Amino acid sequence: MGILHNVNIKDLARALNLSTSTVSRAFRDNSDISKETKERILCKAKELNYQPNHYASNLREQRSKTIAVIVPELANNFFSLAIHGIERVARDKGYHILIFATDDDFEKEVSFIRHLHNGRADGIIMSVSGEANDHTYLDELAENRLPLVFFDRVYEDIITPRVITNDYKSSFTATQHLIKQGCERIAYLAVNKNHSIGKTRMRGYLDALAKSNIPFDEKLIIDCTNKYSKNIKILKQMLTALKPDGVFTSVERLAFATYYASYELGISIPKDVKVIGFSSLEIAPLLNPSLTTITQPATQIGIEAANLLFKMLDHPGSVDADKRVVLDSKLFKRNSTANLA
Repeated sequence: MGILHNVNIKDLARALNLSTSTVSRAFRDNSDISKETKERILCKAKELNYQPNHYASNLREQRSKTIAVIVPELANNFFSLAIHGIERVARDKGYHILIFATDDDFEKEVSFIRHLHNGRADGIIMSVSGEANDHTYLDELAENRLPLVFFDRVYEDIITPRVITNDYKSSFTATQHLIKQGCERIAYLAVNKNHSIGKTRMRGYLDALAKSNIPFDEKLIIDCTNKYSKNIKILKQMLTALKPDGVFTSVERLAFATYYASYELGISIPKDVKVIGFSSLEIAPLLNPSLTTITQPATQIGIEAANLLFKMLDHPGSVDADKRVVLDSKLFKRNSTANLA
């Protein structure tokens, strides 16, 4: 009997007319290939006396011991806390984290993700950039896409596990709180209202107005930017021209910009205008006046996202692709929305 030469995975893939990644997934017992394909691969492997190199197939797990965290910005307290939660879980698992900040630049996001497919990371946890672009680049990577978990900001058209908060309910509650405090002209400040979060938060604001029969004024929806000085200029103009009695800021930095603009104009918070905003800032109670906030459980979001990713790494196929974990935010009432006697 002739000696069989050592058949490698490329030979096996060629014999089956399949990609090497499909063949290797059969030996890793991945659930994203059909039972028939898997049986065909295993049968041909036996026929050709192919022995999978378990060390090589384990390199996925042993390769980098690193996960990548991609966020829109680092200055926002929410993201710092979420990263802290992710890092805590990663450290327990013996992993390091690599942090990438996109600065809400979609091109940067695409370049980071493509770069990470060179083996620098075993998985990705991402809060997506604020631009409404074509996200199919993620689908192009689907064949060999690294395990990916979205948190907070997500692309609705990409199916992957995600950890989010109940943004609609939170915005509804925030707007309702301003209405209860006597506000009737409530400005809504957004950075990107076309983003998944922007849309959801705005819907909560609009529905709360409608429920209280407060007419919607489109001029009170203010498009802001990522630039601090530009926002103060926009808001000074808005406060002077539109004279709102309430301001709801959909992101943290816009609450600070409102405080600065009001201060420069000599407008008193909460006497002239009441302010509420999404913020995870621990010093919110120390601001003058203390800021009423909708606070997301940022650290817990990071922990949940990391737990999901490690489950995907340790047990491929064990997490549904469309898994959604929804956590609740809390309203903390402080002096920026108080009724002064």
